[in-house]
Amino acid sequence: MSARVPAIVVVNGMILPMDPSMPEVVNGWLSAGSDGVIIALGTGDAPAGGEVVDAHGAFVAPGFVSSHSHLFTSGSRGLGIECSLYGWIEAMTRYTQYASSDDIYWCTLHGALDFINNGITTAYDFTSSRLPFHALSGGDGTYGGLLRPAGFAEAQIRAKVDAGIRFVNSIMLDDSTGTIEEIVDRFTETVTFAERYEKLDTFLGMAISGGIQWAASRASAELETLLMERYQIINQPHLLETPYSIDQQQERFWWYRDAGTLGRGLIFGHFIHTTPEIVEVAAEAGCAMSWQPTSNGRLGSGVADIPGYRRAGLRVGIGLDDQSCTDISDPWQNMRIGLYTQRAWYRDPEVLSVKEILRLHTLGSAEVLGLDDRVGSLAPGKFADFVIVDPSTPDTGPVWNPIATYVLACGLRNLKQVWIGGRCVSKEGVSVRLSDAEVATEMHGRLRAIHDWAADGCSA
Repeated sequence: MSARVPAIVVVNGMILPMDPSMPEVVNGWLSAGSDGVIIALGTGDAPAGGEVVDAHGAFVAPGFVSSHSHLFTSGSRGLGIECSLYGWIEAMTRYTQYASSDDIYWCTLHGALDFINNGITTAYDFTSSRLPFHALSGGDGTYGGLLRPAGFAEAQIRAKVDAGIRFVNSIMLDDSTGTIEEIVDRFTETVTFAERYEKLDTFLGMAISGGIQWAASRASAELETLLMERYQIINQPHLLETPYSIDQQQERFWWYRDAGTLGRGLIFGHFIHTTPEIVEVAAEAGCAMSWQPTSNGRLGSGVADIPGYRRAGLRVGIGLDDQSCTDISDPWQNMRIGLYTQRAWYRDPEVLSVKEILRLHTLGSAEVLGLDDRVGSLAPGKFADFVIVDPSTPDTGPVWNPIATYVLACGLRNLKQVWIGGRCVSKEGVSVRLSDAEVATEMHGRLRAIHDWAADGCSA
């Protein structure tokens, strides 16, 4: 059998594979085929064939994986700036709650391009599903209304496909009305639509946005379990995020236990206000959690005990959460806030290393989502999703420790190129596939029109 001929060969790279079977740093080359899959990494003479991409000594690292994201929120920055979780949700959705399917398409497209241009190549995306949200007294809140029409969910899938980001599409259930079969039918409608994209390697699957945090009864946990089993999909509920009503949130963890939901397919989003027993039971069942350090700080939600969770055996990934409460979709900032918060909380600079925090935002997040066979590290057989990051422009000084320089000293200012599937999709923070300016103009115009309509009393 003849050797595969590369379609691209990246040379002169300071490659950070983030793969346990490889050295921490490979000073050399990476090749990928026309199918967008990595063929090999190596040192010395690079293989012949294909386009040669000279990294000029810059870092070549895996594209970041966000295990918890809400891409439709990209146009809602600057709202709810001094609110905790529930007040912020109501403020953040002030205008998107009135969005049409076309409006939400452009909001999601804008958010997906924002991620790509910032080096995030894979995202678990909680779609806008059920609005409005009402903040209540005492730091509580609840969703009102029904699930939005299927076309609303479909528009968000199309936006991510058009942007070219790899994604898991997560939707909320509408368990507020109808029989179980009617509720299942509404969910199935979106699942069926998504099936047309199964052949695209950027579409990584469907998921459930668990709503147990706002559920009226244990029946919601049972319904989510039913759908997880029927469609063999994962479920990520927001739980134990806010510092309010902690006893109530902790009780709902046991709803999942009693419903038989706990297992590798259940990922807890945030999972801050736990107990040792909850962590032990979740870890023993094989559950995972997604940590959002920037938004947890922005909303005053609290500090998740990441070192403690990892010692207990809980799998951990990192997400960039809402673009409107992470504010800048900057994975380097997200890593540093997380790293510094844990070290300050423990008063111990050794409690979390730079290598560990980088792993959590790449391969660790891929593992949590069950995608580590495809993304999260640079290894033969995985997608050629990578970033080229130049520590010399602007200059960060001599590179004494490559991973330390990459995590602690680099950022969006050093990000030069983003590649997905062996194709360059962004240069110097600008999309090479779509017009960022046109997408921004469209989104701004649509949200401004909603703002003006709402300010005028929401008249027809």
